[in-house]
Amino acid sequence: MTGHGRAAEDSTFVRTYTLTRGRTRPRHMLSLETVLDAGPGRPGPGQAAECLEILALCQEHRRSVTELAGRLHRPVTAIKILISDLLDADALVIPVTDAYAATDADADERPTQLLAALSVALKRKWPDAIAYPQAG
Repeated sequence: MTGHGRAAEDSTFVRTYTLTRGRTRPRHMLSLETVLDAGPGRPGPGQAAECLEILALCQEHRRSVTELAGRLHRPVTAIKILISDLLDADALVIPVTDAYAATDADADERPTQLLAALSVALKRKWPDAIAYPQAG
């Protein structure tokens, strides 16, 4: 690897580290397929510009975690951390009712959507609860 390539790699790492404010794990259980929709809340002050981009994309129409990471050219874990911040602010929501109104072809995705929405609601109600890693 050339020195130039290493510098670009270091720059990307530093940008990702500052983007997430040093956090390495999202607060919410989100799969790659989790679908997000714009919610009634607004991002808090000091949020990364990417949070506004995520919100703008989700205001156009529902987006998956994978699609958001691809469109923003950022690592999935970093996007999940930003999505968690937006979920905490109610700026994004995980739509559950539409997952249950989906066709039978989407039946395998329903439990994942329900669990993701339940996780967000429980963390909002009890933000200081102890997380159990084996639970997901």
